[in-house]
Amino acid sequence: MIHPLAHVDSKAEIHGEVEIGPFSVVMAGVRIGPGNRLISHAVVWPGTTLGSNNLLHPGVVLGGPPQDKSYRDEPTTTVIGNHNELREGVTVNRGTIKGGGVTKVGDGNLLMANCHLGHDVQLGSGAVIANGVLLAGHIEVGDRVVMGGAVACHHFVRIGRMAFIGGLSRIVHDVPPFLKTSGEPARPRALNRIGLRRNGVNDADIAELQRAFSLLFLSNAVLRRGLVEIGRPVNGLVRELVQFLNEWTESPTGRYLERLRKDRPSAAAVPAADRAAAAEE
Repeated sequence: MIHPLAHVDSKAEIHGEVEIGPFSVVMAGVRIGPGNRLISHAVVWPGTTLGSNNLLHPGVVLGGPPQDKSYRDEPTTTVIGNHNELREGVTVNRGTIKGGGVTKVGDGNLLMANCHLGHDVQLGSGAVIANGVLLAGHIEVGDRVVMGGAVACHHFVRIGRMAFIGGLSRIVHDVPPFLKTSGEPARPRALNRIGLRRNGVNDADIAELQRAFSLLFLSNAVLRRGLVEIGRPVNGLVRELVQFLNEWTESPTGRYLERLRKDRPSAAAVPAADRAAAAEE
């Protein structure tokens, strides 16, 4: 079902059960699976793959060239999973060679109007990303994250799963899983109890997470000392939180992914005082 006012390149691979509305453009090298619907005015660039049953509202642009001055038109890709809804004006840039070559969106995500996913972003599944959220390059977002409107995220940030980020927050450091984070700049504020319950976490695990959060963020001890005190917890969710925070504090910038770049100094090469200042910022 291709509208006569749409332009679909003959070298695009389009499943027979796809609806492409008027003024949409699908370029060569695109692969679109069954059940996808492009309402109108959507643009899909080369190297983009859509799984099944995605809904693209007017003005969506997928797989456009990365906004990176070092990009030299390398054949990188954009991969969109299944059952995602992308509202008006959403843009997702393709990957870069230095960032792994692929920007990826998982399954069952809702991206509201005018969101931007920069090059090499890795978005999990079941996320709700509100209007005007800006994700810079090389960001990883875990499953079932909720982000309020107009959140802006620094490149190389990690956002742990089931995190909640309040609207208008400025994210410059990694965001721990299971917590509510907000502010300018953002910092953990509370346990994301509502989100945890909605995702089937039982009351006993929530209680363990609350105890860990209180020790790590509400006591007078600094975060690094709290991590020493908590040790290696038995509870799996608390262990996941502690591991995430350990990696966070080991990174001089508070952005673990940036620490892995070959052109950046390792944590061991950065003075302990600088690491501590970044962790406490």
